[in-house]
Amino acid sequence: MKYLAHISEDKQREQSIKSHLEETALLAKEFAEEFGYGEWGYFCGLLHDIGKYSTKFQGRIMGSGEKTDHATAGAQLCLRLGKEKGSYYVAPAYCIAGHHAGLPDTGTSADTGDRGTFAGRMKKRVEDYGAYQEEISIPPLPPPVLSAAEKKDLTFSMSFLIRMLYSCLVDADYLNTEDFMKDGETSRMTGETIPFLLEKLNRHIAKWLVNDDQDTVNGRRTEILKSCIEKGKKKKGLFRLTVPTGGGKTVASLAFALNHAAEHGMKRIIYVIPYTSIIEQNAKVFSHILGEENVLEHHSGIDYESTDELKLKQLAAENWDLPIVVTTNVQFFESLFSNKSSKCRKLHNIANSIIIFDEAQMLPNDYLRPCIASMEELIRHYESSIVLCTATQPSLQNFFPKDMQYTELCPRMEEQFRFFKRAIFKNLGKITEDELLDRVRNEEQALCILNTKNNVQKLYEKIKGEGVYHLSTFMYPRHRQERLEAIRERLAAGEKCIVIATSLVEAGVDLDFQTVYRELAGVDSMIQAAGRCNREGKRDALGSFACYFQLEESRRVPGQEQQIDTAKQVIRRYEDIGSLDAVQEYFTRLYQFKGSALDKKNILEEFQKGRFAFAAVGKEFKLIEQNTKTILIPAQERAKEIAEELKFKGASKKMIREAGKYCVNVYENLFRKMYDAGMFVGVSEELKEDFFVLKDCSNYSDETGLQVKAELGMDLSFTVDS
Repeated sequence: MKYLAHISEDKQREQSIKSHLEETALLAKEFAEEFGYGEWGYFCGLLHDIGKYSTKFQGRIMGSGEKTDHATAGAQLCLRLGKEKGSYYVAPAYCIAGHHAGLPDTGTSADTGDRGTFAGRMKKRVEDYGAYQEEISIPPLPPPVLSAAEKKDLTFSMSFLIRMLYSCLVDADYLNTEDFMKDGETSRMTGETIPFLLEKLNRHIAKWLVNDDQDTVNGRRTEILKSCIEKGKKKKGLFRLTVPTGGGKTVASLAFALNHAAEHGMKRIIYVIPYTSIIEQNAKVFSHILGEENVLEHHSGIDYESTDELKLKQLAAENWDLPIVVTTNVQFFESLFSNKSSKCRKLHNIANSIIIFDEAQMLPNDYLRPCIASMEELIRHYESSIVLCTATQPSLQNFFPKDMQYTELCPRMEEQFRFFKRAIFKNLGKITEDELLDRVRNEEQALCILNTKNNVQKLYEKIKGEGVYHLSTFMYPRHRQERLEAIRERLAAGEKCIVIATSLVEAGVDLDFQTVYRELAGVDSMIQAAGRCNREGKRDALGSFACYFQLEESRRVPGQEQQIDTAKQVIRRYEDIGSLDAVQEYFTRLYQFKGSALDKKNILEEFQKGRFAFAAVGKEFKLIEQNTKTILIPAQERAKEIAEELKFKGASKKMIREAGKYCVNVYENLFRKMYDAGMFVGVSEELKEDFFVLKDCSNYSDETGLQVKAELGMDLSFTVDS
């Protein structure tokens, strides 16, 4: 009898189960060899569809239409083999059980066969698949090699291994099936080799390397660059690049990564960045130096569907198989803790990579411990190196085991920070709103950053006039971009330019002011704000001030209380809050303050004592809580057209992404009040829960964006997402 795994859509070609299993196994083996588990990858691939040997499945593939579970059979077979050979056979059993529906929770011994847990699935009655023995010979599995520093329970390490093997399996399964269904006509971008990319970089920086003048900015940047190149030869592990603003960390970090990858035969470099605006900037730099064909941007704001050429990058985004990947904290960490095949598919390509966390101070505090636990796993068991890259280095060493000390890449670090100092910090203490107004009014070119949208709007209304601008996330992205262009023009022309803004301007926005005012926030935020002061170094640092203050009338800022309270403690001890010691103390105190809240959802507890909560954690691990509603602002003609298309033609990924240029996100409690007041209407029945349109554009100001009516009792005193 011929046992089939797939039939082509035109019914002209067939793929046998044996071919599919063996081809998938070889591919999964290739992927898993990157972290020393090639035989395990092969094993997963060989058993994953073994349930397709059942008579019922063969009837279905020939057109019976009867549904049948073919994934559980291979998992149950793993467990039976494990009774004879070792308990570690449970790892591939999880991978195989979940290769369609997602990795399951362990469940309990009381779970019956109708439950979706692993325990339930192992009790489920499956169709007879014994025919596999005619064609498939199953090799034994070698025992796993796992170690842990100062840990007795290796459950988290085993959960990580399961996810990595799962990634190898689902990617191999997808690729082999895709190859058969398209009859081998699958084109995927793989990019150029690391040695070739290193040559490109070396040509780009060659002219810089001759500069050894330590008294110039370029000379200092070269010193940092040379240090990163030299330290690329060091063994794999944990690194820090603590570079002041203006020190050239983007190119320096790339130089370290390419040299390190070439030295150790590593396959890719992954940049993990908190803001899409910074991603876009960095991706442009990398594309300019290395070529667009080698760089993948992977975040929610980019569309790879538009042309055939871009579709190749869409495929690359599924499994990160280009040499340079630039992505977000959200995408990176949520994928590492997901249980879904679509998100986990790329994970195996993180192995044997250099992972650079740009703006490392923005690692999510609420999930800091599980994030660091995943970094430790990647270094210890998956041949990866990690670089924590920032001007405000968080105090993370104590979260890593004692045998995992970091290597600093920046030479003469304290000296570099003294040299690149662009402004003087000035503590204004507690001031009234009127005192702040008087100060800002008398400036020629100044930026004032406040903690809440409410205060930003209030201050702007009192000071608005020629050369005064408002910036907040209540302005849709296209509007903000237009406003930023106008601001840059005035700054370049030396004209009066006062900007009242939320924290959105602190990172990824290239602006240069003579004076910056920043309402008291976390020390890292205040330093980021100070980076907009004398940014280009064209003014005397002694005459450029980054002023921080408390408003007497201000209320507590939800979500920022601990950062602000910790900053107050640091201010009492340090006149210069931008000093390396002040930054170190701030993060040390903050992490002590937060304590158990550094694992807000108790993620690590879900992987203890041999139990795995893959599905539960996949659902709970969300760096951005979905507590906002999206409002399309039809103020521009294109936005009106998009609203009509969404209503009458339905939603596509491409359309939703384009719509995002004209959208504002509103917190749910505020949204409810505004919706009840009749300000919003649903776009369509299809998007009724998530997507709305502003009914009357008179409620959107060209100056300040979405208007909130005080008479409705609406409160804007909340933290602003940047």
